Amino acid sequence: MSDIIRTTDALVIHDREDLRLDRVPVAAPGRGEVTVRVAWGGICGSDMHYLKHGGVGASVLRAPMILGHEISGFVEAAGPGVHGLAPGEAVAVHPARPCGECPECRRGLRHLCRETRFLGSAAMLPHTDGGFRRLMTVAASQVYPLPPGLDVRAACLAEPLSVALHAIIRAGDVRGRSVLVQGAGPIGALIVAGLKIAGAGEIVATDLQDFPLSIARRMGATTTVNTASAPHVAEHDIVFEVSGAAGALPTAIGCTAKGGVLVQVGMFPPGDVGIPLGQIIARELDYRGSFRFDTEFGTALDLLAAYPWIAEGLVTHRFPLAAFGEAFTASLDRRHSSKVLFDIGG
Repeated sequence: MSDIIRTTDALVIHDREDLRLDRVPVAAPGRGEVTVRVAWGGICGSDMHYLKHGGVGASVLRAPMILGHEISGFVEAAGPGVHGLAPGEAVAVHPARPCGECPECRRGLRHLCRETRFLGSAAMLPHTDGGFRRLMTVAASQVYPLPPGLDVRAACLAEPLSVALHAIIRAGDVRGRSVLVQGAGPIGALIVAGLKIAGAGEIVATDLQDFPLSIARRMGATTTVNTASAPHVAEHDIVFEVSGAAGALPTAIGCTAKGGVLVQVGMFPPGDVGIPLGQIIARELDYRGSFRFDTEFGTALDLLAAYPWIAEGLVTHRFPLAAFGEAFTASLDRRHSSKVLFDIGG
């Protein structure tokens, strides 16, 4: 075990609607570990679910936990056995630490590891503390040096972009295809960006709000539709259901052309979800789940370096960590915000 040497500010969720800026201990880096001075962190939908509902799906808060898993910063110190990570080096932190031993890990499906530790997750006890803190110690395998030209602020978007890239991989070859992205929040917008880079043909984004659709257009959507006023009924070769609203699934199925691919990215709330299976069978649809990511993290960093318009178009707000109340209020307001960042190092 690493010795505790100091404390740091951290954003801790204690219960539903009970978020506090606390002082927490910082462990010195042990063998194979790195201490990172966190500079930037992005608020994710799961962070908002912990705040509003005390959990995300089956991951229910049972003890105080530090939030945050979209983070970047600078190496503070490296423990014994760590090579290639020098103090002061700009890095991004991969939030997952799979076990490497379970059947999924042995099959190369590390993102589906049944024992994985994911930053800012209450899936297991003890909970896995996240990265909304000024200093944190993690396994060196989770720390990625930034490619040339990538700003440390933009680098915290590698995590959500990795989710988008994994979903696109699940869809198969998207080049020249007609694609619908249902739900234009940050993940949906990043899927649009990934589709543009990958060479998709028509990219249609739908949402119930105008502001996220304006972000989707920045990311490369060729058409946007506000379905609060007019339903979208056109069929597409590939559909990404990103809203996570159970009531939106029949629409996604209906918009998937016969023989097409429907990728489920949005996480549904707990409980059973009604699915019109008859349509999936009769239309011979390929319904694929998409969960987190693995090696896409490095690719995401490279894309953020090569295409700075991704970060420039997605990020709408920045707040110091002490202004966490304002930051979450902004993030929860889909009429005026997309990706909200914490300037943790400022």
